[in-house]
Parts: sequence; C-alpha cells; structure tokens
Amino acid sequence: MNMPPTEPPAQDGPGREPSSHRARRGFSRRAFVGGAAASAAAATGISLVGGLAPSATATTAATEASAIRRPKGFGSVSTAPRLPAGFGKTFTSRFIQAGGLRQHAVIGGDGPPLLLVHGWPENWYAWRMVMPALARDFTVIAVDQRGIGLTEKPKGGYDTGTLADDLVALMDALGYDRFAVAGHDTGMIISYALAADHPDRVEYLALAEVPGPPRKEASPLLFEPAPLNNRLWHIPFNRVDHELTEKLVRGREELFFGYEFDIQGGERLPDYARDYYFRLFSDPEALRGSFGFYRAWDATVTQNGERAKRKLAMPVLAIGGSESWGPAVAGEMQKLAGDVRGVVIPGSGHWVAEQAPKEMLAALTEFLAPYRTAAASRSLR
Repeated sequence: MNMPPTEPPAQDGPGREPSSHRARRGFSRRAFVGGAAASAAAATGISLVGGLAPSATATTAATEASAIRRPKGFGSVSTAPRLPAGFGKTFTSRFIQAGGLRQHAVIGGDGPPLLLVHGWPENWYAWRMVMPALARDFTVIAVDQRGIGLTEKPKGGYDTGTLADDLVALMDALGYDRFAVAGHDTGMIISYALAADHPDRVEYLALAEVPGPPRKEASPLLFEPAPLNNRLWHIPFNRVDHELTEKLVRGREELFFGYEFDIQGGERLPDYARDYYFRLFSDPEALRGSFGFYRAWDATVTQNGERAKRKLAMPVLAIGGSESWGPAVAGEMQKLAGDVRGVVIPGSGHWVAEQAPKEMLAALTEFLAPYRTAAASRSLR
C-alpha cells in the first residue's frame, strides 16, 4: 500500500474543558433528509435561531470568541475530547492531497479498507466509539467531508457526484482499489452516490439513518403537518443562499445545532460531544461548508434520478434507529439495490454510532464478515 507521509496536526491539546449545556430534552421526533421540503419551514427555522442577524459588532465578537474556543488544529485526533482508551495509539490524523483537495482523515487498524463517512452536523468524531473495535479487523479511514472539519473548504463542489469523487481520489491516494463503505445521514447520501457512480470500487455498502437518498419521487408534499415539518425544516433553511443562513446561525451554534441534536430521537448526546460539534461549526468557513451539501440539493436530486435507473449490485446493509427512521431505511433502499439487509437498532435515535455503538458495531461486523474473509483469502494467494 502506498501511504503518503503523515502530516501531524498541531499538538495544542483539547483546550478548555467543555461547558455544560442545558438544551431542550425529551424530543422523540426524527430528522429527515429524504427530499425537497417546504419553503414555509424556513420561517420556522428563522424563529428557532433567533430572528434577525446579529449586528456587525456582535458578529465580530462572536467570531473572536469562537477563535478563542477553538485551539489550533481543532478537529484532529489530538484535540478530540474523551476518545476511547488507546485511541491515539491506533489512529492518527493524516492530511492527503487527493483530487485537488486537501483532505483530513483519521486512519488506523489492520485489514481490508473500510471508509467511514459522517453525517451533518458532525465530522469523523461521530464514529469514534466504533472505530477501535473495527480497527481489529479493518484498516479504518474516517474522513472529514469537503467543507467540514480539517478538510479543505472550497466554495463549490458539494453535489454528491463531486463529493463521491473526492472519496475515490482519497482512496486512490491511499492505495486502495476496492473497499467497503459505511455512511450515516448526509454521509449515507454521499456513500450511495459513491457506490452508484463507482460500482467497481465498492464491495460492501452500509447505509444508516436516512430513508433513501433524495429523489423527486420520494419528495414530501409542499405543506406537511407540524410534527413532520419539525423534522424537515432544516433542509430548506440550510439551502438558502446569499449567506443568510450563516448570518442567522453564527454565534448561535449551540441553539441551532442543539435543536437538531435534540429533535432526532433517542438518548441525548453527552454535553462534551455536543460542545465539540458546536465548537467545530463555530468556524465560519466550516459553517459555510456544512451548508454546501444542502445548497447543491437540486443537482444531487437530479443525479439520483439517473442513479436510480440501475440498482446497486453489491450487498447493502440499511440501518435505522427504532426511535428514528427504523425500517424505512431498508424500505427505501430496496427500491435502489438488489441485495438489501435491514437492521433496526432498538432504543436508538438518529445518532446510531453514538447512541448505540455496541449494536451498531455488531451490525457492521456481521455484515462485513464475508468482505473480511474474502480479502484474507485474496492475500493468501
């Protein structure tokens, strides 16, 4: 395997201890990323993040405060809070120039390659609780998507075709021709595009917690009942252009992203993890980059219409949390793939790898066992 040299992140440490947050508790409603949503929900989004944009003085103060709260290199292994024991001995942050993009990935382990693709609003850290065990059987590559974390943040290229190409370039640079992929939330949509656009590269595909990639055929109605609107509102809000969304969210990351974490069902994420994500997206460029995926929604929907014309041939595992999308994940993927196995994780909401890591790990391990065995057999030839 041809590995590029490691570019070590700054070793400034995790900064001050995370503060305790007291955001809303007890929500059991679920997030949805399955189609075009109502523009009327944007009004709800504006009220949730505080109405008018902050003044120039307030924005400057918020930006300065955010810089203080983010140590240099924030987003690397060395700055991540409360990682599993021994994590740093197995995994390192690597920076790979691939496909014209400087990408950050956390890599470690031994065995056939397994690419992990995070969702929104997160980064590689979302997989931290399952990565050590997976690394016993696989070489784990947990990447930061374009525009997020420590990966480069260009202004364009956020349709899933381009995002999938980013990942192919990354795996090329790491020396991997074929590999397995697991994607969650927006990472699920990107991973579907990766498998559909590059079927010769993906051997096994695990998709979690989105009821299918967005397609015109799977779009909700223009006006939905309030409970469903609460799960949809962030999509049209995030799609708004002209920096309006950034202006409304900047300095209110805890309120905005805290609502998203709370409304998606299951056990509340711990304060240290929530604070980590709030700090991650308090970087103005990362905030803009995180909305890039949604602003390319029309292009992605069009691309998915073409992808749906040919079913995926590789084995697909569709994972849902019982307090979130449950069996709907497998139900939608059965329309797009020929070999789909569905798993519903009891008690879990949307954040399956963090709310139910043991169950998530068990599902992935069982599903990927044939991939691991076949790779071992090839290495003996």
